Amino acid sequence: MTQYSEDIQNAAGLIASQGSAWDAIDPESVARMKAQNRFKTGLDIAKYTAKIMREDMASYDADPSKYTQSLGCWHGFIGQQKMISIKKHFGSTKGRYLYLSGWMVAALRSEFGPLPDQSMHEKTSVPALIEELYTFLRQADARELGGLFRALDKAREEGNSVGEQDIKNQIENFQTHVVPIIADIDAGFGNAEATYLLAKKMIEAGACALQIENQVSDEKQCGHQDGKVTVPHEDFIAKIRALRYAFLELGVDDGIIVARTDSLGAGLTKQIAVTHEPGDLGDLYNSFLDCDEVTPEQLKNGDVLMKRDGKFVHPKRLPSNLFQFREGTGEDRCVLDSITSLQNGADLLWIETEKPHIGQIGGMVNRIREVIPNAKLVYNNSPSFNWTLNFRQQVYDTWVEEGKDVSAYDRDKLMSIDYDGSELSEVADEKIRTFQADAAREAGIFHHLITLPTYHTAALSTDTLSKEYFGELGMLGYVLHVQREEIRNGIACVKHQNMSGSDIGDDHKEYFAGDAALKAGGEHNTMNQFS
Repeated sequence: MTQYSEDIQNAAGLIASQGSAWDAIDPESVARMKAQNRFKTGLDIAKYTAKIMREDMASYDADPSKYTQSLGCWHGFIGQQKMISIKKHFGSTKGRYLYLSGWMVAALRSEFGPLPDQSMHEKTSVPALIEELYTFLRQADARELGGLFRALDKAREEGNSVGEQDIKNQIENFQTHVVPIIADIDAGFGNAEATYLLAKKMIEAGACALQIENQVSDEKQCGHQDGKVTVPHEDFIAKIRALRYAFLELGVDDGIIVARTDSLGAGLTKQIAVTHEPGDLGDLYNSFLDCDEVTPEQLKNGDVLMKRDGKFVHPKRLPSNLFQFREGTGEDRCVLDSITSLQNGADLLWIETEKPHIGQIGGMVNRIREVIPNAKLVYNNSPSFNWTLNFRQQVYDTWVEEGKDVSAYDRDKLMSIDYDGSELSEVADEKIRTFQADAAREAGIFHHLITLPTYHTAALSTDTLSKEYFGELGMLGYVLHVQREEIRNGIACVKHQNMSGSDIGDDHKEYFAGDAALKAGGEHNTMNQFS
């Protein structure tokens, strides 16, 4: 017996047990509502998606061509439309996740208004967005299943037994729009206890994967801005443990922790690490500090003195009271950060880089894999990178190394439209096209994400509509480049009443009121123009 049939049978038995009082309750309607509400709580979602993500990680370990992808989504509707589109174009959501970016929460969802990515937004806005995303994804399930149920009723009315069975099979094998969310908890919004409390809220909302970074919580900066300050490893490890405890407390035993290091671009630290003996973790952290050899007599009031290799050294301290790392130590610190995180409970790594360069990323990953052979990355294919310029310059530099004539190109001006369509630009574009597959194979990247693409697409599409609708095209500006494109490309949202849940509401009215139901989807509904 299928799940759908079983639910009908169970509902029928329960209704019968209540006598005549429940006679108006239809068993099949109950089964349909149960199918449309598969996930009862956020924890149900977290457990379901954690299993998916673990299976995907194992698949990638066996075959690096099986990498995963996501786009950052700042509203439930955006996440919903993304997953509907993926199902429409590819027939499956496998390997496709959602990413919740702290940057976008700060810039777009804070009650303070637009904020920079510095952990100034409300903690509660992060779990609230997770819950919102999953509310919209569950509604996408209900909407699509509702369409199948109406098609099933029509097949029955027409006596189409073959069609009826086909639709039943689609119902039984329905693939949910609910997919894993990798959620950004920034630097934990405070101490380890604050991190733990926020993590619980995020997991309860449905997050199966939490990404945390090794910046100082109250000095946190966007990964692609200057002024980043890291914390000693023991401080970061305490927060990784806090995340694990939150997962275990809530019964999400296979929850995923993504440990991010910002050390490549972070030249500062707020603290000198505690060290007990040469070569321990604290000593390794301190070994990267920029120091001058001094004698005690040379110290000024308030100066800090350290012993290193039997000598006294003075760590350079800035007027901001921060200590400075030596130039050129970023990659070494990233490798140490990554190994330490994996050895202390993290599952995946995130190395924030200043450019999308496979050789640079792969070089660090290879060093990490000398210690942790199955180490793998979540990587930010960031809109903060000028992808066109970066890859054109990479091709230019490769051609120079190969002795190829580059006299037709000015390296500093490769962004120019004058180079569009040139041999160099075409080679660069092909490298951008294959970046994800190449980096998955050569640089250990399991998951490719773009942090804030829908921030940019919303701005671009609004700019285009504004320019045309308020310009010479007038109403044609909307019709030509929005509505007509929606219709011809099968964008479900063209039937916006349906997308908002009107048909689901009509179904419920029929369940609740029978023939007396006043439904919105009658012959005078203008959505019929899009049938």
